[in-house]
Amino acid sequence: MTQPPTPPPYGQPPQQEALPGCWWHPGRQTGLRCVRCERPACPDCLREASVGYQCIDCVSTARQQQRSQAAGYRKAGYGARTVAGARVPQRIVVVPLLIAVNVLVYALTAFQSGDPMANHIGSSAFEDGVLWPAGIVAFDEWWRLFTSGFLHYGLLHLGMNMLALFVLGRDLELLLGRVRFLAVYFLSMFAGAVAVFAFGAVDTGTAGASGAIYGLMGAILVAVLKLRLNATTAIGIIVLNVVLSVSLPNISLLGHLGGLVAGAVAMVAMVYAPERHRGAYQAGAIAIVALALIGLVLYRDAELTSAIFAGQLAGGR
Repeated sequence: MTQPPTPPPYGQPPQQEALPGCWWHPGRQTGLRCVRCERPACPDCLREASVGYQCIDCVSTARQQQRSQAAGYRKAGYGARTVAGARVPQRIVVVPLLIAVNVLVYALTAFQSGDPMANHIGSSAFEDGVLWPAGIVAFDEWWRLFTSGFLHYGLLHLGMNMLALFVLGRDLELLLGRVRFLAVYFLSMFAGAVAVFAFGAVDTGTAGASGAIYGLMGAILVAVLKLRLNATTAIGIIVLNVVLSVSLPNISLLGHLGGLVAGAVAMVAMVYAPERHRGAYQAGAIAIVALALIGLVLYRDAELTSAIFAGQLAGGR
């Protein structure tokens, strides 16, 4: 014969097991737990997760792991990339630096000449850096092929080129990244100078960043076609600038066209290179174009040197 358990005395509730204290606040009893580590936690120490709630320590640990994984992911070459294979930069840096360099060079020439609107007169920096084919051939002043791209005839010339560089360069730097953008810019600038040296007058001085600017125009056109955007505006801007180059006096059409072609070719390599070994294809294309331009410079130099030598022989007779 069995007896039921002895009931509690009348008027007294049954005894309940005490709840555990919060891991971070032991004085607070709680019936909640972290779904990840299962430690008891009060509502103030829990954070909502995708499934249930996690304690503050687990949330902090998960964030650190995510940051570490993201850093390793980016270091391995993955992450958000543009059609050219470049990581999307947080802000533009190269374009403002190029504008600053051009402005500083102009300020130096204006200071030396004493006239900001005629800074090419009486400035030794301008005279030593302008693209003068005769000086390149006769005195081996090869640096003129590069320094001329940072010189400008007057404040208006500088302002127009820097405005164009700012408008065109912002989008291209974001699309190409800094290194690829610099490659397109300097290749276009060099191509414009080579076109003037190879096909222009020997005794005429030329300066300006227009070759590089036109290279950016050609690059913008290729990018628009690649991204299948409306190319009407880009084509219209290029046609208008070419017409102005032909119609206005003292404009180097050769420098503009040379930069335009080189910029377009370089951009084709940037956005149409196969994804596998993309960087190698892009660098190889830039190197091939640069070597072709150098070969054209050497050929023109040999041609002009022969002409000068033949003229000296004829004069000696």
